[in-house]
Amino acid sequence: MIHNRLHRWVIALVALMAWMGAGATIPAGYYTSLDGKSGQALKDAIHELALRHTTLSYGSLWIYFAETDCQAEDHSKVWDMYSNKTYYFRGGTSGVYGMHKEHSMPKSWWGGYDETQGYAGYTDINHLYPSDGDANMAKSNYPLGEVSNPFFDNGATRVGSPKSGQGGGSNSVFEPDDRYKGDFARTYFYMACAYQHYTWRYTYMMTNNSWKSLNDWSIDLLCRWARNDAVSDKEVDRNEAVQKHQNNRNPFIDFPELFEYIWGNRQGQVFYVSDAGVDTTSYTGEPELVAPVQGTVLDFGEVALGKSLDYTLYIKGRGLNNPLTLQLYRYDYEMFSIPVTTVSRTAANSAEGYPLKITYTPTSIGDHTARLLILDGGLTGSVGVELRARCLAAPTLTQLEALPATNVNGNDYVANWRAANEEVDYYVITRTIYNKDSGETRTETFSTDDGNTTSYIFNDRQTGETHTYYVQSYRLGYMSDPSNVITIDMSGITGIEADKPLQVLTMEGGILIKCSEDVGQASIYNLAGQEVLRIDNLKDDMVIELPRGIYLLKTATSRTAWKIAIR
Repeated sequence: MIHNRLHRWVIALVALMAWMGAGATIPAGYYTSLDGKSGQALKDAIHELALRHTTLSYGSLWIYFAETDCQAEDHSKVWDMYSNKTYYFRGGTSGVYGMHKEHSMPKSWWGGYDETQGYAGYTDINHLYPSDGDANMAKSNYPLGEVSNPFFDNGATRVGSPKSGQGGGSNSVFEPDDRYKGDFARTYFYMACAYQHYTWRYTYMMTNNSWKSLNDWSIDLLCRWARNDAVSDKEVDRNEAVQKHQNNRNPFIDFPELFEYIWGNRQGQVFYVSDAGVDTTSYTGEPELVAPVQGTVLDFGEVALGKSLDYTLYIKGRGLNNPLTLQLYRYDYEMFSIPVTTVSRTAANSAEGYPLKITYTPTSIGDHTARLLILDGGLTGSVGVELRARCLAAPTLTQLEALPATNVNGNDYVANWRAANEEVDYYVITRTIYNKDSGETRTETFSTDDGNTTSYIFNDRQTGETHTYYVQSYRLGYMSDPSNVITIDMSGITGIEADKPLQVLTMEGGILIKCSEDVGQASIYNLAGQEVLRIDNLKDDMVIELPRGIYLLKTATSRTAWKIAIR
């Protein structure tokens, strides 16, 4: 017993020193619900705490990235964990040229922007990071892992064949730089708890049959990465910034050894928050509003006239002794609405807080602002939250043209389409799968991260399946009409009903061209933009040898490029 107490005291001292040194400012009582729990009860408590956060607007993520993912020495620089390139923020919601909003846990694993499972995971900045576009395209929706034979390596991101025992059935894995392996591990631990209620479409790393949410090989990998790459100042600073805007935290950053109690070498042991020097006692000070804080800005982004957008703001207090009063006022307050004007002290003082839904319903085009005033509750003074939004005219979206799939090889293929002529937020790919053995048919939808992408990689096609897909564009709540349908039959041959049909099939050491007529001049480029091969006249059944790597094929008769991965 004395030995166990001494062991716990040493752990507490080390954890407290690390926590204090990192400068974390965890609100008193924030983690009370985790204290004294173990196993599944501990993970369930993390789930409840993490899930109850303010749901951000996807269109406004670059505003938050400018604070959560900036370099410490120069806040104008983007901290990109996916490449060694230098990018700079330029303000607003338009993003950074050459970068994507990357879901570090691929959104296709659960469906992304999915009404059936909620939108919280789609915009949760605890796992969304700015990413170099080329690296994001190369990593696709592959699982994390250790690469044995890379076909993409930019010095920070490696993508290629997995080491033995890894991949969960995927032919390729994504391996981040050693500096960030712990960052990604703690991100995945968070996601496995916060969204444990999701039904996972892809189970490379996840499982729908266990409370642990992660499968065995993933647990081994992530635990090893978390142990070898300790929590950095970058992670601590980001955790603080996330809390400021999203009103929740990643507990695996605040408690670096917490994962051991769920997946690691302390399974079954009881977790004590107090061991890390964090206050778990009931709050006895003056009434205080923990969230939102004074100066909080909620940016709804862009909304089309005739549409509305909801924003969930969690109101959390400590020691409030009266109900809170809520009031919208100033400027364009009539365009914003809330369902209640008072919140009970019990709801506001609870560990989850009170989820206030704020709705923006514009009645005119332009920039609109208002303020939400939160007062009383025993507070000294009040807290104001600024609301911002922009209303644009309803877009006119033209019907897209879906192009034949490329890189049809085993389980893999790439769905393609021509870019829209107008500005779009992103593209939606609807895929139908028919299995001849079972006679079953299922339909799924997927979305791109932005409106600049004109392809989507699938790597889950099984023998005996016929796949079809069509594409639509999305802008400000509106969808274009469905495109033509492309079919990939059981032999792997895709439909070629599009104009100037061209199909690119990968083979060992190169590609095979299939087309209905001579294409004319074509060029092949590497991802650095260098032309590596020029073909005077691309013809049917032409074989082109290429070394291992990722390339773009452009032809004289096509407005878009074909992406080629030679493994």
